[in-house]
Amino acid sequence: MTSRERILAALKGERPDRIPVSPFGLGHLDPDGPVAAELIARTDPFLTAGLGGNPFTGTAVDSTSQQVGDETITRYQTPAGELVQRYQRTSITGCTTEFPCKDAADVEAFLSIPFVAAVPQVEAFLKRRAEIGDDALLLAGIGDAICFPATILSPEDMCLLSMDSPELLRRCVHVAHERLMSFVDLACCAGVDAFRIVGGEYATEQLGPAGFDDLVRPWDTQLVSLIHDHGALAYYHNHGYVDSYLETFADLGIDFLDPLEVPPYGNVDLGTAHRRIGDRVCLVGGLDDMEVLETRDEATVRRLGRAHLEAVGHESGFCLGGTASGTFTAKAACNFIALAEESQSFCR
Repeated sequence: MTSRERILAALKGERPDRIPVSPFGLGHLDPDGPVAAELIARTDPFLTAGLGGNPFTGTAVDSTSQQVGDETITRYQTPAGELVQRYQRTSITGCTTEFPCKDAADVEAFLSIPFVAAVPQVEAFLKRRAEIGDDALLLAGIGDAICFPATILSPEDMCLLSMDSPELLRRCVHVAHERLMSFVDLACCAGVDAFRIVGGEYATEQLGPAGFDDLVRPWDTQLVSLIHDHGALAYYHNHGYVDSYLETFADLGIDFLDPLEVPPYGNVDLGTAHRRIGDRVCLVGGLDDMEVLETRDEATVRRLGRAHLEAVGHESGFCLGGTASGTFTAKAACNFIALAEESQSFCR
């Protein structure tokens, strides 16, 4: 089987020739280098391509950015006044240190910004899909509706808003959802056939089951349904301690779920998870990119991978993968390739 055939067989409940071993992305590898080429050729990766634009804020936002040392300061002009965001970059990573919205009044101000919808730029996606052919499954990355308030408010302030002004937070998510649905519909009509949805963890990790049911479940169910109406695939990403959410995720109607972190990094047992929802969702994960694949020797990685393969069995509904860090290097790439060899040996 090709990688694409192998992944789709696992998804459809058919028995693949071996359990797919699926890195997410190419990490810090040179995408045109020999290590990336070997990784793509010998494993079954999920790769991504962006669609450009911001479906939540659109194209009419009046903002200016200023670089001061390693800090980027962005000022948003709204009908209700100026909002300020600060983003700090280090040699390793970066994060938002000041969010544009601090309270309900700021959220109202952000929502008052005139909206002109962004149009998805699908050319790069279509070009990349043609380039990789059947050597991977290409996904267009999108954030779900809760990503809108979660990116204009700090985690603490979004939690406070959910208690102090729950209706405003719901309205913010609803507005974002309507804009996102239009954006995804256009992308599907233009030929995008698979999406990777992120954002649910803003609720599972910060707001709990009630927050997920209120602010994620109804909207993501509609989003997945729209994607399926176009014959496209819906791949769902949600970090954290998700064991108690597995059936909830499956109820969204998604096709794939990652990254399924196992102890000590999460609380999922892959064999149990597969027995619970493996007939409804293709599970992707099991080994931490950075804590395991990037640091352990090949023999240890093979042993850990073999244990996961034995826990699940040679069944559909599973791809052995990392935890979607997107930051691994050549060492983890070599360990992914070793896992593919282990999968082939196990399935024989």
